[in-house]
Formats: sequence, C-alpha cells, structure tokens
Amino acid sequence: MPSSSPSTNAVDYKVLIGMEIHVQLATRTKMFSSVANGAHPDHSNAPPNTLVDPVILGLPGSLPIMNKRAVEMAMMVGMALGCEIPSFTKWDRKSYFYPDLPKNYQISQYDLPLCAQGAIEIPLADGKYKKVRIRRAHLEEDAGKLLHDGGESFSQVDLNRAGVPLLEVVTEPDLSSPEEARIFGEELRRICRYLGASQGIMQLGHMRFEPNINLHISANGQTWKTSISELKNLNSFRSVERACAYEIQRQLAEWHANGAANQPIPKKVAKFTRGWDDDKNVSVVQRSKEDAEDYRYFPDPDLVPVTVSDEWRNEVRKYVVELPIQRRQRYEKQLGLTAKESMVLVEERQNAELFEAALAADGGGNGGKNGGGASPRRLTNILLGIASKTANERGALLPDLGIPAATYAKLAKLADDGTISASAASSVFEALLADPAGDPKTIAQTKGLILVRDTATTEKWVDEALAANPNAVDSYKNNPKKKQASLGFLRGAVMKASGGKADPKLVGDLLEKKLNA
Repeated sequence: MPSSSPSTNAVDYKVLIGMEIHVQLATRTKMFSSVANGAHPDHSNAPPNTLVDPVILGLPGSLPIMNKRAVEMAMMVGMALGCEIPSFTKWDRKSYFYPDLPKNYQISQYDLPLCAQGAIEIPLADGKYKKVRIRRAHLEEDAGKLLHDGGESFSQVDLNRAGVPLLEVVTEPDLSSPEEARIFGEELRRICRYLGASQGIMQLGHMRFEPNINLHISANGQTWKTSISELKNLNSFRSVERACAYEIQRQLAEWHANGAANQPIPKKVAKFTRGWDDDKNVSVVQRSKEDAEDYRYFPDPDLVPVTVSDEWRNEVRKYVVELPIQRRQRYEKQLGLTAKESMVLVEERQNAELFEAALAADGGGNGGKNGGGASPRRLTNILLGIASKTANERGALLPDLGIPAATYAKLAKLADDGTISASAASSVFEALLADPAGDPKTIAQTKGLILVRDTATTEKWVDEALAANPNAVDSYKNNPKKKQASLGFLRGAVMKASGGKADPKLVGDLLEKKLNA
C-alpha cells in the first residue's frame, strides 16, 4: 500500500474492479491505412511523424481501407478469451476532441463489437483459479501521442501512433483486489504474445490499462455504492496494482468524510476519470466520465460492415494455440511440475515449445521415460537452472542459445541414467554453449565425467574415506544429532577420492551398508 494512502475506519465493503485494456496489434500496417505500423517490431524505432499518410493526416479525399489481418488478430484474441465472434459487425465514428487525431474522430465499434461475451480463468496466488467475464473486445484505431516538454508553454504531437490497430478488452467488474487486477493484465499480455497478436512491450505502450473501481459499502443495514473511478492510461503492472490499492482506500476515506452512512443512497452512481501520478502515488480528478451519447456514435459511412463467415471463423481458430493457462495446468497435472515451475516455463511461448520438443525427443535411450527420453523433472531442472541463467545473462530466450531440443534430451537422459552427475551436467552444458552441435555423451567422456558404477572400485574409495575420517565415522555411529551431517561429509570424501567419478547413489548405498554393519 502506498504510504500516501488515506487511513479509514473499519467497515464492511466489497471491491469491484472492471478492466479496460488497450492492446496495440502487431500488424505490418495500420488499421485503416497502408502506412507502416509502429507496433510492429520492424518499425518500433521510427522517428516521430514518419509513419503517416493522407489517411492518418485526415486530408480531404482520403478514404480508410480495413486491415483484414488486424481483424483476424482481434478474432484470435477474442477466441482465446472465450468470446463469441458474431457473423455481423460494423465500424462507428466516435466523435471527440482529439488534438492528436487530425480528422477529430476515431473509427471504433459501438453496439456491435467484433468479440463479445467471453470468460477466462486467472491463476491466483493461493493456487486457485478465478473466473473473469469478458464483456466485449472491440477493434478501433489508436490516437497519436502528445509530448509535453517541461517548462515549455506548448505541446508537440507525434502521429506515429495514430491509426495503429487497437483492441480494447473490457471485463465485467469481477476483480476484487488490486492483485487480481494485476494478474489479469499479466495473463492477457501472455495470451496476446502467445498468439503473436502483440509484442506486449510495456515500455513502448503496446498495452495500456484503465481500471474502473468502486466500492459497495455496508453499514446500518444498507449498502452504498461509491462513484466509479476510471484510472486512465496506466502503463505497467506495478502501476495497476498500486493505483487500485490507493483508489480503494481513497474512496473509503471519502465516504467516511462525507458522512455517507447518514445520507440517503443516491439513485445513480456517478462516474469520474482520474489520472494516476506514479511519482506521488496518488490519483487526481481529470473530468467527469462521458456517457456513450456524448461521443455521438454513428456508423462510419466510408467503411462497409464486416461479415464473418463460418469458414473464416474456423480458419482463424486454427491459429489459436494452446494458451499459457491451459499449458500450466497440463504441466502441473500431467508432468507433476510445481505451479512456480510451470509458470516460468510457459512465460515465453518459445521456451515452452523447446521444453515440449525436448520431452518428445528420444534422448538416446530405449524403453525409458517418455519413450526413451528424459524425465520432465530433469529437463525442468536443466532448463530452469543452468540454461535459464545463461539466457538471462544474455538477455535471450532459451532457443536463442542454439542448443537443439534433442541435445537437451540427451543431456538430461545422461543425468537421469546416472551416467553423469548433476554437477557434471553443468560442465557438459558449458561445452555445448561453445559447440551446440556437440554430443553430450562424447563431451562427458572427453572430460572424464562418466560416473564409475563398478562396485569393487567404488568400495575401495569408500574404504579409503572411512579410514581417513575416523571422527566422522564415530560421530555417525554415536551422535544421532550429527548422523546425517556426518554421512554427507563422508559422501563428499568419497567423491573427492574418486575425482568426482563415483556414482553418488552407489556411494550412498555402500556407505550406509558399512556404517550400519
């Protein structure tokens, strides 16, 4: 909770948060123009006011042309959110004073959105899932960007963002905490990135969040509904959580300060737009919230309605891959991974696909787990351990390291079979970074990392360690509190005597057999 949050007296209240999230789609061109789209990775660093044409500038005689790929991307996201894709939708003009949109109206969708009536489940911190209903997801064009240079008496406008395809996802007020609001935003970002619909880079403004918050406060046998505050244009998950937390306490404090418990319940709940000051950690009033009639919606006369056939709908659905939520649940139920492990593995689609490809690979064995491959547990340990550490240091994804999935399977299989130790797997991995085409077993043999599993040889090393460490032997036998510590010390002594070549499991079995004799 921000330190500037107002304090309140205790009352019973329910928090209702609905989210409006604007997602810039990563098409090559803009929504109604053939000019390059700044939300596409090829054009993200374009100089100001270079991604414009007569349509963006609103010049007389210019006409919009719908970007079919943007519609398909929006449909994919809608399908992933469980939305219905109606057979008929249309474009509407939303009239408003836009200093950063030259034609002074926005092409949007009003009463017939492209996607409607969906729902997804989001994972909560306690391991449970919560259903969040999606009211609608409609497609529109983004406005430009106003630049305010401190100390100047004027603003500048950059129209590169104007006309970018923008999908606005609107939820029902089903979220009941700042944490849930943040989690929903994070999950939507994963979905969009998995589908390739958006890069989801927060620093570049690919997603902007507008939580709508109010409280239902119960006192004296009655329930008051506070005014709905829409917090505008939050650009980070941290801001979403902090702004919601502050606004909840602010509304509660305002209700107390106004003596609302002794006032009649208003018939209509007012709506206000508030801005969030990330530096001061407070929200400030911007204006009263407009109603739909204030925007003077009417069908755009320059664009024909969109008719979605069953064939088109089914073709688009083919590209809706298994989503991160379902993939996490599968990893936990079928592969036995923890919630934390599965969350990290599925965060990036490319990493998850590498993991699954490695699971499916043979691993050089016959009749073992996964048809001769490595176990999910061993692969997870390698990918989330040494591999992820290296990828993070390089600012890369796991596939960027260049090591094939089948090679990961072979490496994990060597450790699974006891051919090499877990620590030796790290040494082999380091060699693979230098030579991704290398064979893990050959590397292990060259480095002398293959474990010795001969009982007679291992027993010799065990006897040497026991003879050299009589105090540890005595502690194991006569001091119950130090028994496990002594066993661990002796195991280390054996491994040292073997030069790290002894099979740890065989060492442990022989040590306990001799110590307990």
